[in-house]
Amino acid sequence: MAKVTPRIQAGFMELLPAQQILFNKMMKTISETFEEFGYAPLDTPLVENAEILFAQIGDDTKKEIYRFSKGDDDLGLRFDLTVPLARYVAMYGNSLTFPFRRYQIGKAYRGERPQKGRFREFYQADIDIVGSGSLSLVNDAEIPAVINRVFEKLQLGDFVIRMSNRKILSGLMEEYGVGEKKDEVLRVVDKLEKVGWETAKQMLIDLEIKVGEAEKILEFVKTSGSNAKILEILNKMEIKSELFKMGVSELAEVVEKTIKFGVNEKNLQIDLAIARGLSYYTGTVYETKLLDERVKGSVCGGGRYDDLAESFSNQSFPGVGVSIGLTRLFSQLLDVGVIKATRATPAKVLVIPMEANMSFALEVAGELRELGVPTELYTEDDKFKKKLMYANKIGVPYVAIIGEDEVAKKKVSLKNMTTGKQELLEVKMVAEKI
Repeated sequence: MAKVTPRIQAGFMELLPAQQILFNKMMKTISETFEEFGYAPLDTPLVENAEILFAQIGDDTKKEIYRFSKGDDDLGLRFDLTVPLARYVAMYGNSLTFPFRRYQIGKAYRGERPQKGRFREFYQADIDIVGSGSLSLVNDAEIPAVINRVFEKLQLGDFVIRMSNRKILSGLMEEYGVGEKKDEVLRVVDKLEKVGWETAKQMLIDLEIKVGEAEKILEFVKTSGSNAKILEILNKMEIKSELFKMGVSELAEVVEKTIKFGVNEKNLQIDLAIARGLSYYTGTVYETKLLDERVKGSVCGGGRYDDLAESFSNQSFPGVGVSIGLTRLFSQLLDVGVIKATRATPAKVLVIPMEANMSFALEVAGELRELGVPTELYTEDDKFKKKLMYANKIGVPYVAIIGEDEVAKKKVSLKNMTTGKQELLEVKMVAEKI
């Protein structure tokens, strides 16, 4: 029989056991932090009706959807977790309690060209707060507080949450008489860090914006200083647009409340170039960046949107949320050595029976598990040296050795695989020690 070469599609991630354990640990830390703030877990289907997926997206994203038919059904794989949330809120709005706080960590799919750091199958970790009719700005401040807590607990080094408000730039466009082009301008501003000043300037000119005004827009978004200084500059600007003034007022309130949530101001920075490219963002916007220069781009982003489910319901559902690109983040961290995968087992102890002592070894392993210690049992009839080599390879921190003396005394010899120290202990003492 001809053999098939084992392979996976480009843009899909598979991990070795030690890497998967590290990835799962990161997911657990994120989900536990979300739940600390009262966000309820949600799990929506990977497969949605195509008309649901196409309802709130542009033509570029439509081209990336994995679409297929099953019988008479026109289906597709979800490309993010926001559209399924919109459909969910519209379907179950009468059964939900608002404001509705939910988190979801799951896979999404986009058939784009795979490249380093970008995937066709990827995990996202999302939180959103959705209101019915209205939603307080306090929620805009809670989102960065949650993200701040997540990255503190992940211990990935220094980070900054960059924040702005799209109403500010939209109001500025009104002032310059190009308000009808605000979405296109905001998309250019969103690319400024990636493409550079001159390219961004030319992109604005291509939108038929005068050279002088293009330069003013780019100068504006590069405004720097402390949060208080930037707000002072914005308040002193003689801009007549009410939308601009509203954006400045909202930004000041959200910054103030975010700090009251306990976020250190060194982790929070007003950045007027944060625009987010998607047009459904209508107010507060954020991006989080690790300050480690080896990690490129933002690691999460999001913002406020006026109506989450406008394509599915006549009822207004304003919301605010953020998404961590978990697969991209993990891949980068692993590649540059910020994190290291060292343990290929979740077990904290490996029970090694010597010779024909399996019966007592089974009892010991069972008792350790009852005492809450993740325990692996070595089952093969190999030489002791090979058993220790196995323990080293999987990175287990302790081994519990069981020979004739241990069986006779109803104890185990616990060996610390880091220090090499070994001591004879009762099983309960082993659990306490570990």
